[in-house]
Amino acid sequence: MSNANTARFSRRGLLAAGGALGLGAVLAACGDDDANDGGSDSTGAGGTASGPWSFKDDRGTTVKLDKVPANIVAFTGVAAALFDYGVEVKGVFGPTKTKDGKADVQAGDMDVSKVTVLGNVWDQFNVEKYAALAPDVLISTTFDSAGTLWYVPEASKDKIAKLAPSVAVSVFDRQLTQPLQRMWELAESLGGDMKAAKVTDAKKRFEEASERLRKAAKANPGIKVLVGSASPELFYVSGTNLSVDLEYFKALGVNFVEPTEEAKKATGGWFESLSWENVDKHKADIIMMDDRSSAIQPADITEATWKKLPAVKAGQVIARSTEPVLSYDKCVAPVEALAEAIEKAEKVS
Repeated sequence: MSNANTARFSRRGLLAAGGALGLGAVLAACGDDDANDGGSDSTGAGGTASGPWSFKDDRGTTVKLDKVPANIVAFTGVAAALFDYGVEVKGVFGPTKTKDGKADVQAGDMDVSKVTVLGNVWDQFNVEKYAALAPDVLISTTFDSAGTLWYVPEASKDKIAKLAPSVAVSVFDRQLTQPLQRMWELAESLGGDMKAAKVTDAKKRFEEASERLRKAAKANPGIKVLVGSASPELFYVSGTNLSVDLEYFKALGVNFVEPTEEAKKATGGWFESLSWENVDKHKADIIMMDDRSSAIQPADITEATWKKLPAVKAGQVIARSTEPVLSYDKCVAPVEALAEAIEKAEKVS
């Protein structure tokens, strides 16, 4: 394997392991490109969709089926978003259950006991179980311009691709509102009830939270926010140019600490790796920490250098939904939390 490929794999794997985001190889797509963006021949509410179905995804690939997919398999976070819109899946892959058997943060409100888990960790996907589900479609996110399906293993992606067409929702280099809208369109095409009060109320609450964050950032321009993720060996400082949540928050005016250009160049623009001895390299008033189960959570960090950080000593550390569940309901809390943190933050940097 070349050094370039090794680096690419390492970056891609780091997100799964609790670090920053990365890249991967493209998965062969199914279908053609002649439909309108996000369009479907069949839409409905609460599972009443019927007739031919098509959807053009963010790779420009159009999947066409004779009927609306009934046997859906999806990346856990995607399944959680669809669940919020009334669309349930048969199988999931990706972080679904914690070590104690409870629902992972990325599973949202799904009852994880009622779905077939094909793989719970990075590079794990049971192809035999997948085939047994007789899948109509596989849905995942993609974190690169090539359209690589997130959490679909490189080693088995060709076998997986032969069993059902796939749909990708991009969460690469765009603001959060774009994948939120795409997931809305996908859920609607699959029969989600987009006029349900809880759905429309959630969208309104998200818009209100976003306005609150914009006002908070404008009123407190000097408050610096650092975005981190902890592993036993390293502390990762995320850049804002490629992640959907951070790009959106930055557009609303949040003042983020950025990794050095040299560091970002070495990781494809995603992040900077720091030893725990150098965790104080960047000055910040608020620290947002990766909330995924694969990352060490703030309460469990024992490094003395971490505990000495001004933001930590001031209690100005909040969680970050590094891979947000792409429903409006699940994206309200992260926006509100950041707005509140900025409103209340003391200048400590």
